[in-house]
Order: sequence, then structure tokens, then C-alpha cells
Amino acid sequence: MSGNNKGHRRRFGAVRKLPSGRFQARYAGPDGVERTAPQTFPSKTDAEIWLTRKEAEIHEQEWTDPDAGKIAFRDYATSWMSERTLRPKTAQLYEGLLRLHILPAFGNKLLIEITSRHVRQWHTKLLSDGGPGASTVAKAYRLLRGILNTAVEDDLIKKNPCRIKNAGVERPEERPVLTVPEVFKLAGAVPPRFRALVLLATFGSMRWGELAALRRHNLDLEVRTVRIEASVSEMKTGELLTGRPKSDAGARVVTLPEIIMGDLAWHLQRFSEPESDGLVFVGEKGAQLRRSNFTKVWARAIKEAELPAIHIHDLRHTGNTLAAMTGASLKELMARMGHSSTKAAMIYLHAAKDRDRVIADALGEIVKEGLKPQQDGGEDGDDPPLVGAKIN
Repeated sequence: MSGNNKGHRRRFGAVRKLPSGRFQARYAGPDGVERTAPQTFPSKTDAEIWLTRKEAEIHEQEWTDPDAGKIAFRDYATSWMSERTLRPKTAQLYEGLLRLHILPAFGNKLLIEITSRHVRQWHTKLLSDGGPGASTVAKAYRLLRGILNTAVEDDLIKKNPCRIKNAGVERPEERPVLTVPEVFKLAGAVPPRFRALVLLATFGSMRWGELAALRRHNLDLEVRTVRIEASVSEMKTGELLTGRPKSDAGARVVTLPEIIMGDLAWHLQRFSEPESDGLVFVGEKGAQLRRSNFTKVWARAIKEAELPAIHIHDLRHTGNTLAAMTGASLKELMARMGHSSTKAAMIYLHAAKDRDRVIADALGEIVKEGLKPQQDGGEDGDDPPLVGAKIN
């Protein structure tokens, strides 16, 4: 090609030399629109290599419109939220994560401008002192990654820039497990109308929202079961929304131990709404339970029972741990807990395995103690050899 500015036509695309001495590449996309490479090249060969790669992308149907991703992340995230059917509590969580932690960094950037470096810098800043905490950062990262995954599916960007290994994995701190005596001590410390709630949360492995939504017809005291088919969410506005459990597995039937049946019968007689579909648990003034109102009651009971600062959810955690210690299988634990994933149930199985090792070690010490020779002993040859002793 001569040194003038005329383009050199190829089978695919064209290359021309610019007055600056660098080379420009142009090609027609599958949509028929003529496009110029986003950068110039130091040599004709470099420009042609770029065109060859672009042609291969089109042939392999991996080509994306370079102008498609010129959408502000803020606008795309708004559309992403509106296109999904989210549970109210989840929608509230996502809105907060976007507003507080994601949009300040990426809201005004175009989708195609967001790089892996931008994401790393944002993630590091959130994890710094004064940040929202590791659990919130993991949630924010998962949301950002999910939105950008959809952008990839929509052919707006080629690759998701969220590539930080395990950044979306939450590592919650180990929650305390109460002993059985501590559970009953706590049940005795709360006002009488909440005693059955403490026992059912523990030995029925129930969440707060499930307890607040529970109705009389969900309890069958004769066969000792509770049918969980609804959950209450308390929004920031104070509105209470009742819906299905957060997953299909959350709708379940849990068999209860005999020891708490008397407490449940007493509670139904004294405190529950009388109708068949009446709420099992209500507040002191007869209103539906609110977690925000229960906080003070809970704090006083914890103090009276002289227990460490635990959450109401730790009762379910305790119940799950006790269930695992009975030797329940993974499938049985998943059904009881209301989980569709094996991940959570495996945690309790590992805990039970660790506990079983402690029991085995303690048993071994008892055996050793029992096999020690008696102080006054008998004649030589009267006693059997110690376990593991060498026999001559």
C-alpha cells in the first residue's frame, strides 16, 4: 500500500495509513454498520491481525456490538431490578446495597468502562476500616456480579469484570449454641406468652418470620407436627408482609419432641387467637408479632437468664445442631431445616462429627480409667491384660 490515505481493501475490513504514520482498521459488523477499531496501530500487520480476530469473533458468533455497552450502569441496574420478581425483603436488601455501596462507585460509569481493576479497587475500599462489614461487602459483590452477568448475557459486554476469587462468599462468625438447660432457662426468663416461642424456635428449627406467621391449624399436637407454609417480613416502613417461605424447601412439616407438647397446649389455650386460622403468637396487646418490638423483651430475658448476647436466630441454630447430634442424615437435616442446598446442612453434620470425636475421646479416657489395676489387686495372673499391653 502506498503512503497516501487511501484504504487498503481486504477480504474482510480495510486498513489505511493515517498522516501520523499509524494505521487505522475498519470493518462492517453483522448489523451492516461500518465500525472503526477503538485504537490505532503502529504497523499495518498489527491492524490486519486485529481485523482477523474481529472476523473470527463474527464467524464464531462471539461478536458483540461495541456500542451496545454504552449504557450508564445506574440505568441498567434500575432496569435489572424492574425485570425481576423479587421477594419484598430481597428487593429492599438489593435497593440498599445499590444505593449505599454500588452506585456511588459505578452509577455514572458506562457498562463497557467498568474494568476488573475498578472492581478490585471498589472491593478493597469497602473492606477497609469503617466499611460496612465483610458480610455486607460479600452481598454487594454478589449483586454487582449478578447484574454484570446479565449484561454479558444481553451481549452488552464481553466478560464480567467481577473476577475476585471467593469475594462473594460470606464467612459469618461462629454463632453460639445453647445447651438444653440454657434453652429452658431462657424459656423461663421470657414472659409466659413467649415461652412456647422459644421452645418452638429451638426444637422446631423455625425462623422468626415463620413463627410470626404460624396459625393454629398449622399445629397438630396429637401427631406432634408443625406445618410451616408462610413467613412474615417486616419492612423498613414498618409494613408486615406475609408470603411463602423464601424457598420451596422452606414449606415443610417438622415433627416436634414430646417434651414441649404440654407447653404448646398451654400456650394455645391461654395466648393464641381462638379461631382455627388464628395466629399462634401475638403481642401483649393482641397484635401480630413484630421483631422490632420483641427486641426489648429478648434483651431483658437474656440478661435475666445470664446468657451471652445471642440472637433469636441462634435458637434455630441450636436446634439444628442438636438434630445433627442425633445422627440425622443429610437429607433429613435439609428437610427439617427447610434448605434446598446441602451447604448449610453439611455445617451441622461437621459439627456433629466433631462432637462425636469429643465423645469418643472422653469414652476412651473412661475405658483407660476402668482398666487400671486395682490398688489392692489379686494374685499374679488373676487380672486380664490391659488393652494394648504386650502379652508374653
